[in-house]
Formats: sequence, C-alpha cells, structure tokens
Amino acid sequence: MLMFYPEIKPFARHQIPVEPPHELYVDESGNPDGIPVLFVHGGPGAGCGKYDRRFFDPERYRIILFDQRGCGRSTPHASLEGNNTQALVEDIERIRTSLGIEQWALFGGSWGSTLSLVYAETYPERVLGLILRGIFLCRERDLQWFYQDGASAIFPDYWDDFLAPIPADERHDLMRAYYKRLTGDNELQKMSAAKAWSLWEGRCATLRPNQDVVDAFSNPFKAQALARIEAHYFINGAFLDDNQIIDNAHKLAGIPGTIVHGRYDMVCPLDNAFALQKAWPEAELQIIRDAGHASREAGIVDALIRATDDLARKLSHDTDHLA
Repeated sequence: MLMFYPEIKPFARHQIPVEPPHELYVDESGNPDGIPVLFVHGGPGAGCGKYDRRFFDPERYRIILFDQRGCGRSTPHASLEGNNTQALVEDIERIRTSLGIEQWALFGGSWGSTLSLVYAETYPERVLGLILRGIFLCRERDLQWFYQDGASAIFPDYWDDFLAPIPADERHDLMRAYYKRLTGDNELQKMSAAKAWSLWEGRCATLRPNQDVVDAFSNPFKAQALARIEAHYFINGAFLDDNQIIDNAHKLAGIPGTIVHGRYDMVCPLDNAFALQKAWPEAELQIIRDAGHASREAGIVDALIRATDDLARKLSHDTDHLA
C-alpha cells in the first residue's frame, strides 16, 4: 500500500492576476525540470490543502498548485463576481502560459475532475494525461442526488442537520434556499448556513468517519468560500450543459487517463465514473472497493500515487513537454 510522498515546500510562489478583481495564488514544488502537473482542487471553492502536492514524486514532477477564484489564498475571498466554469478554464490557460509550459498533466478530484475534463475538452492539445478521482459530471441528477434527494437516505442523521437552517416551506429547492442565505446580509445566518452546508459534505466524504476531514470542512474560512461558491455554481448547473462532459468526451481521444473512484462514494456516486469510462474507453477505471469520496482514504491514496508514478514512467522518455 503506497503512502503519501514526504512533505515538501514550494520553490516558487506566484500571484497571477486574471479577470479583475481576481488574483490567483499559484505555487510550484518538486523538480523545476520535471514533468509539469497541475493539481486541480475540488469544491468549487475548497482551495488546496497540505496533502495535495504529496501525490507526486518530487524528483520526477514539477508540481503546480493553485487556488481557484475566491478561495484559499486567492483574492478576493469568497467572491462570486466573474466566477464560473469557463472563466476557470481560461485561468488554467493563463497559469500555463505564465509559467512557460507547453503541455502538462492534470490531476483533479471531485469538482477538480469536472474542471480538468472541461479544460481537456477545450484544450486537448495541451494535455499530456489526466488522473482523476471521484468523478463529478455535474449533471442535474448528480446535484439533486447530493443536495435534494438521494444521499439523504443514506445519512438521514446528517441530513437533519443540513435541513436545520432552512424553513420547511423552502426545502423543495435546498440549493436555492441555501444560496439565498449565503449571499444575504445577515452575517450570523450566512455563517450558520456555510457551516451546515460544508459539514454535510465533510461528513459524507469518507466511508469510515474521519474527524480530520470533518474539521477541515467546518473551518469557518474554508466553509464560507466552499458553501458560497458551490451554491453559486450549482444553482447555475455548474455553468455547463446538462451532459456536456460526456457529449464532448470524444475530444479526449488520444489522452491517457486513469479514473479512481470509491465503490461507496456517496457524494459523487460511481455511475459518474462508469459513464465517463464508457465514453472515454482509453481511460482506465479503478474502483476502490473500501473507499468513499475523499482523497485521503488509504485505498484512494494508493491508487492515485500508483497512477502518478505510472504516468511519470510513460512520459519520462519524452522531453518535448518540459518547460
């Protein structure tokens, strides 16, 4: 069973201005002459975490992390202005050109898989490979499953806490009811809603209860950005056509891919990954039998690190992609 690579510090940090008022935090670690790989975090709005650069061999990879618009160390915090999927795709391109990279690999989980796929379908010629976890296609049925009716039957005790901030007469459309509170002027109501929204996700993310994951999701700074930005995206259908990723999967032809998905993922059920692999047969689907959604579960970690090691070996003979 493979474990995280040792903790390392960035060798470079950048603040990259994109569409005003947004400025993105970007850092680089590992080998400056290695294979460029972009870590694409989840949420949207989650920001990067302390484990994220540790999925990659620092001797082989030039590891690039960035916080998407409105979250983490990017500014302004929790901003919804100009925050949409197409803008994030162009932000990724801006990072690539700013760092002088011709081609790179993308590594993304949950919403990070969504954004990586949309980017790869938009700029396939820039993508060396994709390593994706907890596939989230952002179809209407996927959003309804987690935020209206589906996962609620698996976690009815946690669901009660998720319902608590919303009056009974507004519970027919919970995403919109939450959005109303998360963007309102009542600060106490806003923070209560942010905590409940984020806690619901954190509690459901792992097969076995994991207090570290729950604590990370309920951190007030993270919760505010995560809840506001997710609600903003999800009431807008993630700014995607309902089956856009699958309909455009033919554009992924020729891109090597690994899909890692927990059998008991209750945030993004396995049918997301199954549908993607059928539409993108070049990708290898690995179903982790004893895992849920979170990237820190042992089986998920093992599969993802094996995938990054395998991709590095496949690409090691090719130097055309090096910056």
